Amino acid sequence: MTTVQGPPSTADQLGELKQLKELARLGADPGATERQHAKGKLTAHERIDLLLDAGSFTEVEPLRRHRATGFGLETKRPHTDGVVIGWGTVEGRTVFVYAHDFRIFGGALGEAHAQKIQKIMDMAMAAGCPLVSLNDGAGARIQEGVSALAGYGGIFQRNTRASGVIPQISVMLGPCAGGAAYSPALTDFVFAVRGISQMFITGPDVVRTVTGEEVTHDGLGGADVHGGVSGVAHFVHDDEETCLAEVRSLLSMLPSNNRELPPAVPGGDADRRSDRLLELVPLNGNRSYDMRDVIAEIVDDEDYLEVHASWGPNLICALARLNGQVTGVVASQPAALAGVLDIIASEKGARFVQFCDAFNIPLLTLVDVPGFLPGVSQEHEGIIRRGAKLLYAYCNATVPRISLVLRKAYGGAYIVMDSRSIGTDLALAWPTNEIAVMGAEAAADVVFRREIAASEDPATTREHKIKEYRRELVHPYYAAERGLVDDVIDPRSSRAVLIRAFAMLQRKDADLPRRKHGNPPQ
Repeated sequence: MTTVQGPPSTADQLGELKQLKELARLGADPGATERQHAKGKLTAHERIDLLLDAGSFTEVEPLRRHRATGFGLETKRPHTDGVVIGWGTVEGRTVFVYAHDFRIFGGALGEAHAQKIQKIMDMAMAAGCPLVSLNDGAGARIQEGVSALAGYGGIFQRNTRASGVIPQISVMLGPCAGGAAYSPALTDFVFAVRGISQMFITGPDVVRTVTGEEVTHDGLGGADVHGGVSGVAHFVHDDEETCLAEVRSLLSMLPSNNRELPPAVPGGDADRRSDRLLELVPLNGNRSYDMRDVIAEIVDDEDYLEVHASWGPNLICALARLNGQVTGVVASQPAALAGVLDIIASEKGARFVQFCDAFNIPLLTLVDVPGFLPGVSQEHEGIIRRGAKLLYAYCNATVPRISLVLRKAYGGAYIVMDSRSIGTDLALAWPTNEIAVMGAEAAADVVFRREIAASEDPATTREHKIKEYRRELVHPYYAAERGLVDDVIDPRSSRAVLIRAFAMLQRKDADLPRRKHGNPPQ
């Protein structure tokens, strides 16, 4: 007797669905996971689990497969097509994510792979939530030809449309070569991990063939190269766990989109005075100190997140909280190049100011700047053009802005560092400030050079003229007497004064002239 097999039951179908999703998560080749771990790398799902709150991830299109043929692709159609996409939460706030799965086609991008990424980018934009990409891929899938390249174009277009609308964060957890590197470069922040992250347009083999230069993958595009030389990476870490923990920390300080304010936390200790600030900044303008110590004394819990710590170290850019409110800090760093502005520091500061302005983060500028770095190379490499980027960024910013001059503020660098004349909302100074066209010594050599040269005792005359210039034009109340400084404050009360001032400016409403967009110096 023949038994007629009926249609599968719902229970059977659910069992099959569970098996398919489990297979998609584990990957078709168990050995691929072992090889990934052997390289000191986590899998896509392991990384997502570290990034997001436990149990919060919802995957989209886990069963997607490519439809390409040729070169044997029709026989290799694994689920996910090498990229995991979806959303979850970080500290309870929604975040969208995509993660390349290096176990499948080396994470290479094909048509279906690209469409998945584009879908999650569109969803992030529609929901008004941050997007994090976990990059570990071998570039375009060569077997799919121009379809793969077109996929990158769609991603780049969305990166650009999302710029200044939702925060975009790229985490480099493997190779990223050729055109693939441009997507991270279009995002707001790039994280890299030593030993496993590499980014370059052309690899070592091509470099060797074309230029004859011998270089390793790390030497060409490793984490420290991009963190300290090229400036492509904003944060560099030793391992994936620490890196992803800091991505969570960064997200906790950012608004979900450009229509929201950054998330605030309960404040406290708003009136705290710091006697240590009197000791940290030497009265002698030629003596160095670490501005990081000053920042720690002013912000909440001595805690801040420094951006681009190893690139352009003469200018500090950081995110911190003042009485629970997120604030962007731009500060001269006298411990590096005496705190001068150069081409790298100018570009670094400009990008950070633009980011803060795009996402409603108030700006605090701490000034101790002796000027722009002189030199033939600086001029030839465009210090005028690049310095103008920082100037443009400040002038264009509509968020609350406060500048505080601690010590030196000389020449054009003083103007550029968010001075009263370019629109800062409140210009403050310590009584140790020296705001002038240049330092008294250099000024005396210019203004009084004939008198000094004609004197019977040039050295003594020079000292007298230096004191005269300082008394007349560099004394701490000169700028305040002319309305260029709103108040000269006790350094010990800096935190309390700044907190009250930013609270006053919280509802600031400033509009730029109507235009399609500006044309900043490039």
